[in-house]
Parts: sequence; C-alpha cells; structure tokens
Amino acid sequence: MAPRILLARHGQTEWSLSGKHTGRTDIPLLEEGRRGAKLLGERLHRPPWSGLEGVEVRTSPLIRASETCALAGFGERAQPWDALMEWDYGAYEGLTPAEIHAVEPGWLLWNDGAPEGETLADVSARADEIVAWARSADRDVLVFAHGHILRSIVARWLGEDISFGARVRLDPTSLSILSWQYGAPAIERWNDMGHLEG
Repeated sequence: MAPRILLARHGQTEWSLSGKHTGRTDIPLLEEGRRGAKLLGERLHRPPWSGLEGVEVRTSPLIRASETCALAGFGERAQPWDALMEWDYGAYEGLTPAEIHAVEPGWLLWNDGAPEGETLADVSARADEIVAWARSADRDVLVFAHGHILRSIVARWLGEDISFGARVRLDPTSLSILSWQYGAPAIERWNDMGHLEG
C-alpha cells in the first residue's frame, strides 16, 4: 500500500475568523473551533476511517493544533513536531491582508515570503521534510497543523513549487487526503467540511 497523508487543519480561532496572519502566536480555539474538532474526531472514528488504527499521528505543538488533535481523540497517539508549525510571518504577524497591502501593495505571501520571518525556501524545506516522512514507511499518517503549512505540503506532495499553495483554499477544521493515482502523487480529498454540515 502506498502511504497516504491525512491533513487536519486546526479549528476556528479569533484570528483565523478575522483573517489575521497567525504564525507562531499561540492563539486558543474558539468554542466553535472546539466543537468542530470534536465533530472531526467523531467522523474519523466512524467508518471508513474507524479510528485510523495503525496510522502514525503528529501535531504542531501550537495550542490551536494540539488542542484540535486532542479534542478529535488523537492526543494520546500524537507526537508534537516543530516542522508542522505555521509559517513564521515575522513583521506581518497578527496583520490582515488589507493591513499589509496598505504598506506593501501587491504583497503575496506565496511570492514574497514574510519580512523578518520565513522565506519561501524555508517553508518549502519544512514541507519537503514532512512529505519525506509521510512516504517513509508502509503506513498512513495523520497530521494536525495550520493553513499555510498544510497548503505548502500539498504543493510539495504534488512536486509543485510552493507557490501552488496560493491556488488551494483550506478552511478551519477541514479534512484533506493526499494519496496516489496511476502511481503519481495525487489529491484524494481536499478541504472536506462534511463533518460540520448538518
């Protein structure tokens, strides 16, 4: 079996709700985010996933991801991993895109990186490390992390430049799966919010 990687984005926070860039600031989940994490966990413990027995679990150590992991029922199985932390936005931490564009018109994280933070090359190298780990053994993996690093992972899984991440939306508490098609890396499921609907 070719290994797959299941991606769970953390639940809603005050900053994700307002559109602020939340890198290394340790923002807790809102009640909506806690509820979504529990619903995601309930989904992953029902067929066809049935608790993902044998799947290796890792989480960003930041509270919004690690709490999502715990509330989803995977906290005891998860290993914290700094590689899964969100992009370090440097001088743009806590700012909305509109606030950034007021001082740097035309700025796009996926083209320009973050001043005083991580470069595109920095984040691409972290994403490559995660992809290599995911493909390293005959088992699936589940990660709990953040929007921009997860979008970077899908880019590198597909062999694309990290800037591909600009073209894929990823909502809080979503579930995505990267797998294989005809022997090539593929997207099996993306930004699935079914557990939050109805």
